[in-house]
Amino acid sequence: MKIAVPRETRAHEKRVAATPETVKKYRDLGFEVVVEAGAGLG
Repeated sequence: MKIAVPRETRAHEKRVAATPETVKKYRDLGFEVVVEAGAGLG
């Protein structure tokens, strides 16, 4: 199963819906995690 982390659409917003720790946990459970280009850049 694939989990996608999208970038925020509001201007100057740098938060995303995952942390490096949660991504590691998902990967350890066998999930594929993809992060949208530009996520977290604001």
